[in-house]
Amino acid sequence: MERLARRLGVTDAVVIGVGAMLGAGVFVVFAPAAAAAGGTGLLIALTLAGFVAFCNATSSARLAARYPESGGTYVYGREQLGPLAGFLAGWGFAVGKTASCAAMALTIGAYLWPGQARLVAVLTVAAVTAVNLRGVGRTALATKALVGVVLGVLTLVAVVGLTSGGFALDRIGGPGGVGAHGVLTAAGLLFFAFAGYARIATLGEEVRDPRRTIPRAVPLALGVVLAIYLVLAVVTLGVLGPDRLAASAAPLADVVTAVGLPGLAWVVRVGAAVAVTGVLLSLLAGVGRTLLAMARRRDMPFALAAVHRVHQVPYRAELMVAMVVAAVVLVGDVREAIGFSSCTVLVYYAITNASALTLGRDPGRRLPVRLFAALGLVGCVTLAVSLPPASVLAGFGVLAVGAGWYLLRRRYLDRAERR
Repeated sequence: MERLARRLGVTDAVVIGVGAMLGAGVFVVFAPAAAAAGGTGLLIALTLAGFVAFCNATSSARLAARYPESGGTYVYGREQLGPLAGFLAGWGFAVGKTASCAAMALTIGAYLWPGQARLVAVLTVAAVTAVNLRGVGRTALATKALVGVVLGVLTLVAVVGLTSGGFALDRIGGPGGVGAHGVLTAAGLLFFAFAGYARIATLGEEVRDPRRTIPRAVPLALGVVLAIYLVLAVVTLGVLGPDRLAASAAPLADVVTAVGLPGLAWVVRVGAAVAVTGVLLSLLAGVGRTLLAMARRRDMPFALAAVHRVHQVPYRAELMVAMVVAAVVLVGDVREAIGFSSCTVLVYYAITNASALTLGRDPGRRLPVRLFAALGLVGCVTLAVSLPPASVLAGFGVLAVGAGWYLLRRRYLDRAERR
């Protein structure tokens, strides 16, 4: 079996994880989350989503160190819980993240050319796929450049917002909260912004010394992003207030406009497009490698297991993902895709935590990793069922279809073997 090359160190893995997370929460999710939870509720929801993500990260790091190969929870669930659990994780990740890729591509189009958002989205998918097909080393290099630009833009927004006369702390706790259910709904939506650290695990076969690199890279990437999100949440609420934030289509651009610097809005819009391109770059890479792992075990067509001899990437899997994303872009809606993706990805991480609970104790670890796995499992299920009803029905419906197809296929294969 052809293997992928191990080229990524800790810094590369952290950058890919940060690049995968930065963008979605800052440029897409804050507005619907504020509509669900209000001002103070948004900050509570963000902290809750970050804690659930930390629990998931702890479980992911343990499992990735145990199984340092591409596929993430598809591999972990299969090995620890059984083939069906692994398939559901891989199916949920592939379907949910394909929807997420489409949402990110549409966001790029909306920022750069609102009148031709779908055309721009399709062209972006094609360009990002071309970069990924050149190899994961180029993906890491491109992501480093994108993250640097994005951090500069986000720093600009934070400094301008905090130092201007338009910032007021009393706006943060303004009207708009809708109680505990609203906080849980917002946390489920905001979790969409933290899921990028999974990209580190799904690249496990391409990381040098994965037993040390992955457990270090995952919490580092998550901690950096959580700190950035909290600062920017305070800035946007302090300048816009919860009601205006909830109605905003481009919150960070509205921040610089509201403080009297509308000339900077175009800088923020370009920064948003760059940020989301970084998300899309690593998302497409992660989905392609999950399909690679599933194809190797015949849960997807075996033709998708092909690895390019020169660039050492799963080129057929990545091309197929790009074609599906381009098709979804032509008919999809950004906010619906976010809810659907959050639901299926939360189920994915519930399987991650359930898998981690079956591992033995780690004598060298000081953290209560089994407790975190249990809390992560409960948190994922709670946030998933707290999402908008349409997202819950669509997410669990697609998972049920996948499970049905898997069981029918296994029954057919078992009968064929007996013959």
